[in-house]
Amino acid sequence: MSAGGIAVDITDPKLAEAAAPLVEKLVADGVASKLAAGDDSLWGPEAQPEASKRLSWVRLHETSRPLVDELAALRRDLHGDGADRVVLAGMGGSSLAPEVICATASGTQAAGGAAGDHPLVVLDTTDPGQVSDALAGDLSRTVLVVSSKSGSTVETDSQRRVFEQVFEANGIDAASRIVVVTDPGSGLAQLGRDQGYRRVVEADPNVGGRYSALTAFGLVPSALAGVNIATLLDEAAAAAPALERDAADNPAVQLAAALGAAHGAGAEKVVLADTGSGLVGFGNWAEQLIAESTGKQGKGLLPVVVEGPDAPGFADHGTDATAVAVGPATDGADIAVTGTLGGQFLLWEYAIAMAGRLIGINPFDQPDVESAKQATRDLLAHAGDGGSDDADEAPLATDGPVEIRAESHPTLPDWLGSVTTVGEAVQALVDAAPDDGYLAIQAYLDRLDDASFAALRPELARATGLQTTFGWGPRFLHSTGQYHKGGHQNGVFLQITGSVADDLAIPDQPFSFGVLEHDQARGDAGVLVAPKNGGTARPVLRLHLADRAAGLVALAHAVSTLRGRQVRP
Repeated sequence: MSAGGIAVDITDPKLAEAAAPLVEKLVADGVASKLAAGDDSLWGPEAQPEASKRLSWVRLHETSRPLVDELAALRRDLHGDGADRVVLAGMGGSSLAPEVICATASGTQAAGGAAGDHPLVVLDTTDPGQVSDALAGDLSRTVLVVSSKSGSTVETDSQRRVFEQVFEANGIDAASRIVVVTDPGSGLAQLGRDQGYRRVVEADPNVGGRYSALTAFGLVPSALAGVNIATLLDEAAAAAPALERDAADNPAVQLAAALGAAHGAGAEKVVLADTGSGLVGFGNWAEQLIAESTGKQGKGLLPVVVEGPDAPGFADHGTDATAVAVGPATDGADIAVTGTLGGQFLLWEYAIAMAGRLIGINPFDQPDVESAKQATRDLLAHAGDGGSDDADEAPLATDGPVEIRAESHPTLPDWLGSVTTVGEAVQALVDAAPDDGYLAIQAYLDRLDDASFAALRPELARATGLQTTFGWGPRFLHSTGQYHKGGHQNGVFLQITGSVADDLAIPDQPFSFGVLEHDQARGDAGVLVAPKNGGTARPVLRLHLADRAAGLVALAHAVSTLRGRQVRP
């Protein structure tokens, strides 16, 4: 049944039966109406201080309306100056929603580059090659949207610095080409005013980043790229009445109950496949919402975004996962979710907030995100001495263009052994995964020029039978990174880094983009391996590619030699 342009269909009878009592409980407790009213007590007293300042998203379809005319006027002014190429410097919640909004409006798959009728260049990386590619565009037509909730995001600040320098070097008044989106009172807001940037747009501070699709963070870059954001708000407004009702046919109640029931039965992974929804890249946005909201205290739902309903891990998923079709129901799907983009944004936000209540976590904090940031800062502290690197840490082995390393921890058994090839190393990592575990591939590379690396996900999933995720670094640190540290401690991690042919300096910083990217990878690896939430240390295999193209060939060959997962006695 469709309500307000959205619908949830629990197609698996066993899951529907298990979800039924949770639907009744959510309805009896009045959770939907309380959530719509901003009741911050729904997740318990410990969560209340955080929840009290994170619930304004339920009314964004109303409160964001003034942005429609304001941003239309700003776009006209920029076009009057010849600036019609929009580059977005933002991470996580500041980039994922705009990318989906613009790609969906264009009907094309975006991968960080401008596409279709609503071009948006998304710069959510520290890879010097991808940053240089964005700088190589027509700067005379470029407006840079600098988007950071905290105002202090290191990636975004670095991108702002280099764009500002290159604008000025090309005779362009940088301040006239920079639009800031941030929270009120942030250092970035003050900087924007002090420097006279074209516009400083302050977002609603009572909305967390992953719930910010319909705030200025989602709407400013989208509107400047030419998307009709009024339609997006209309879609959310049409869905809102159905989502606010305490009723068994509330789509958000149904979805939350199904996910909660699955988690309770041990299916802590949620496999997302687009089945013709028309929402281009929606899984990448939902990935952050699900992982960062639920993955903590050793609990949570791990989103696994796959290439389609025929991809490994979806129709052939095991009892540790729930297959969700984003679009019409298809073979192998346990749940199907359909609807407009604005409606689905709101539907999933309601559902994941409710699922947090059922799972027993606070869906609005992210206690483990800071750990990787701090580890990176610790490594960057040596940048003044020439930057941190692996020079003092000889690889365990070198196989052609690939250096093989493993992150160590005193409590971690020797899972790698005396490997000499990439194939042996990957096999050892796969063998170290528990029966109900998962494999996370984390590529600190250029997601434009190195896009072929994403093909490793389905190949490894097919070869191993493990639920397998793929994330571009450091982008995933602002998305699934929270789950990897705080969620179920049953993951094994394949980290891929690459040598930098042409590094790029960051103005007024003692480190370059290449050093920053490298230290983000090393810092996160050190955090991933450490035991958390009563768990044990977990394997992290680090493969560094001296040559990225040749390295991909070597990795593909290694995957082709895998013998499945060899469970050790």
